Amino acid sequence: MLTPKITATRELVSLNGLWDFAVDDGKVTAPWTGRLGTRLQAPVPASYNDLFTDPSIRDHVGWVWYQRTVRVPRGWAGERVIVRVDAATHHGVVYVNDQKVAEHEGGYLPFEADVTDLVDAGAEFRLTIGVDNRLTPDTIPPGTVTVRSDGRATQTYMHDFYNYAGLARSVWLASRPAVHVADVTVVTDIDGATGVVDYRVAVEGDADVRVRLIDEDGREVAASAGASGVLRVADAHLWQPGAAYLYRLDVEAVVDGAVVDEYPQTVGIRTVAVDGGRFLINGAPFYFTGFGKHEDSAVRGKGHDDAYLVHDFQLIEWIGANSFRTSHYPYAEEVMDFADRHGIVVIDETAAVGLNKKIGGGIADMLGGAGDKDFADGFGPAMQDAHRREIRGLIARDKNHPCVVMWSIANEPDTMSEGTDTYFEPLFALARELDPTRPVTFVNVMMAPPNVCRVSKFADVLCLNRYYGWYVDGGDLVAAEEHLEQELRGWEQMYGKPMIMTEYGADTIAGYHSVWDQPWTEEYQAKMLDVYHRVFDRVETMVGEQVWNFADFQTSSGFFRVDGNKKGVFTRDRKPKAAAHALRARWTALKGARIDADRKEPS
Repeated sequence: MLTPKITATRELVSLNGLWDFAVDDGKVTAPWTGRLGTRLQAPVPASYNDLFTDPSIRDHVGWVWYQRTVRVPRGWAGERVIVRVDAATHHGVVYVNDQKVAEHEGGYLPFEADVTDLVDAGAEFRLTIGVDNRLTPDTIPPGTVTVRSDGRATQTYMHDFYNYAGLARSVWLASRPAVHVADVTVVTDIDGATGVVDYRVAVEGDADVRVRLIDEDGREVAASAGASGVLRVADAHLWQPGAAYLYRLDVEAVVDGAVVDEYPQTVGIRTVAVDGGRFLINGAPFYFTGFGKHEDSAVRGKGHDDAYLVHDFQLIEWIGANSFRTSHYPYAEEVMDFADRHGIVVIDETAAVGLNKKIGGGIADMLGGAGDKDFADGFGPAMQDAHRREIRGLIARDKNHPCVVMWSIANEPDTMSEGTDTYFEPLFALARELDPTRPVTFVNVMMAPPNVCRVSKFADVLCLNRYYGWYVDGGDLVAAEEHLEQELRGWEQMYGKPMIMTEYGADTIAGYHSVWDQPWTEEYQAKMLDVYHRVFDRVETMVGEQVWNFADFQTSSGFFRVDGNKKGVFTRDRKPKAAAHALRARWTALKGARIDADRKEPS
């Protein structure tokens, strides 16, 4: 599904802004058949949970409804008219007037509906979108809904971030020709100084295809005809971490010599590979520095915000980081586009988080090994089907982004239970079938060390989340360093694969200080990170470090978290803690060392 864009043959109208909003309390049937009759309004994009002072809205479990009037531009006569929803968390349904036109499961990927036959150019229509936030044992991510004796529905889930819901990303009205470019797939390679761009185009309708590759100065550097082909670019500018260069592939659908549709696809020429214990980008070893992040901010929840997008990337640049993981779901497409343009490397993750009942029981269950003996007892075929859908949707959406160097198909699943390998092996195979050009991984949880984990054998890269010094060896950094290195040596000896520490860190209250190794202080967070860095520098197959987390973020209420997770090196409003300055010193030094190494003449 192509991202809607404005071209010479396509137009785009943003439907962002204030929509009428109502919580479905069960008293109104078929709310899409007329006006909602509500005094509430909610902004799009934004999660709805933190907008209102009424706790029954924040804690609502079930459907909510958004509604507005939309006018189709009068110049769209004869064009196909599309309603596109960038995300609806977690189940969305779309009505045009009284007619249902689309339904979608999965809260972080886009969906659309062709509404041409239901609307008229120049006329208005009523657009109603329902969003259901319920998570069940068969959804990705999973959860459980319980109805209490007083009739209230409550939601529990097994991931440690707040279940924000609603229309957190943009909604669009788009036009496109009846005969149009339906999909574009680009795969790049490097042959000496020549860039190689392998392209495939799908067209809806009967049309010929022409393509032209344009450089950043607007010059045509290659061209071809046909729905598939290979373009070769002499002296190509490569897309590099920290030094992005983007070409534009202009794709044209042609009927009887006339261009009936055009679509521009950005292209970054680069290669990704795993070589023994090394991770290579453009044939050179790459070391990941950065974060696990969240789409999270006050009031907006998971609502996309361009101001936060720009500021977060500025902080990533300031701190010297070169990468992040989209923990624990696909991020907004605007984020991926921005990473493409600014040379930030991305590990792209599905929404498969919380597939672990041992975590759901809390820290005691995590360390004590509670939960199902057989993975299928908790997560069965229906969830596996949903998981396949999420992998397909993620790769279909993000396959052309040069910033994406690896797919992560799950975060911290229960990989120690029987049946886990049976569940995951076909999912790894599916990801590789859909995209054989990128490594595939998952993120391993702490209670699944190398002699226990049943799934790491399928991964191209070992991604590990570890909390020695916090959940284990809490307050004892000497023991933490010993046990961390011992485990990493075990992974290295057993697999010899590249390893990335995709989570490590400590909860920290900004402004809390101590001269001792006191947990929750800014000093302890910085010292704990330093322990990990010393170990990383001694382990040859470590190829990256991504701190948990970029910024403090909201979690479900309870006694384990006080106003959210405080592991951010920045506060929720993006103020640096002491650890941010310590990381800046390390990562800028690492970046400088690698630049100097690249400049050395070969012996």
